[in-house]
Amino acid sequence: MISHLPPGLAFAAPLRAHCPTPPRLSRPPPHPRHAGTGGLGCVQAKGARRRCCRASVSSAPAAAMDPSEVKKDLYPLVEPYDTGFLKVSDVHTLYYEQSGNPHGHPVVFLHGGPGAGTSPGNRRFFDPEFYRIVLFDQRGAGRSTPHACLEQNTTWDLVADIEKLREHLDIPEWQVFGGSWGSTLALAYSQAHPEKVTGIVLRGIFLLRKKELDWFYEGGAAAIFPDAWEPFRDFIPEEERNCFIAAYSKRLTSSDPTVQIEAAKRWTMWEMMTAHLIQNNDNVKRGEDDKFSLAFARIENHYFVNKGFLPSDSYLLDNVDKIRHIKAFIVQGRYDVCCPMMSAWDLHKAWPEAEFKVVPDAGHSANEVGIAAELRSATEKLRDMLRK
Repeated sequence: MISHLPPGLAFAAPLRAHCPTPPRLSRPPPHPRHAGTGGLGCVQAKGARRRCCRASVSSAPAAAMDPSEVKKDLYPLVEPYDTGFLKVSDVHTLYYEQSGNPHGHPVVFLHGGPGAGTSPGNRRFFDPEFYRIVLFDQRGAGRSTPHACLEQNTTWDLVADIEKLREHLDIPEWQVFGGSWGSTLALAYSQAHPEKVTGIVLRGIFLLRKKELDWFYEGGAAAIFPDAWEPFRDFIPEEERNCFIAAYSKRLTSSDPTVQIEAAKRWTMWEMMTAHLIQNNDNVKRGEDDKFSLAFARIENHYFVNKGFLPSDSYLLDNVDKIRHIKAFIVQGRYDVCCPMMSAWDLHKAWPEAEFKVVPDAGHSANEVGIAAELRSATEKLRDMLRK
């Protein structure tokens, strides 16, 4: 249980899991992909469709934050050949897209957060001539509607959504790719539906355990980034600082839109400033955007207050046997502050059959050069195996 939460909170109904009146957003999102088509109110959106192993440590050094080098390590950007919206409940409608080869091997990309949404660059980890690349925005994130909504928004809702999307697209089975929270969801989905998974690529392992949340939100990571931590800390009165996750939850579900927005930006900025080995200014700017921050912070905090809606602290590790037979790759930045390497190491020990790569000069982000190169390598190895 998350430290200092009221007894029973983690397994009770989601804390304030309703969708209050949407706050007025002061600026547009940094990229059209982050633009939702609805506010916080739970209004139904119309459905539409438009056509258009063994452990090893990587030792090669990588320049930490040269965007041009990242571009060299990934495939050229391709545009979707199909986009649409899938209604998955009486509340939620998901945006999805397909790119690459319509007749290729399907792969589904699971974004982080939860609440971050997808972006065009997420397509670039995959060979577009071989893969049928499926991206979608999880409940309340990106272009999915209603924006930043917490109602009917749990890990198991998302697992069910992935299956609904697979069936909607007539895909018998697919490869699963996820980083950070996406690795959490990838593990949960694959363990629930192992017969539908042909391969797994994970990055920045997050098992949603108490010690991981305590590390990042209760002061551990602050020792490395005190300059980023203090604005996050100082937003909360001293008498409430015994549990920052609970204190932020109170404000992110406030009836006052201005309180929601300010809390969301403080929460998001803390993560954006710690996601790279060398700070990425473009990434930090995302924390200044009202709309992106609102979904990112509200949904992320909602999941963390509720311990990811997992039955136990070690649930994902305890169920590794269900996916042990699936070919898998784990990529981890040595200096990941958001999802420290202890979690990847624990997963590696529980699942030694998965190929384990540690990038020695990288933090958390998939866009760091060494991590991007290893992720591309993993999808290519799975591609080559499928070709045989």
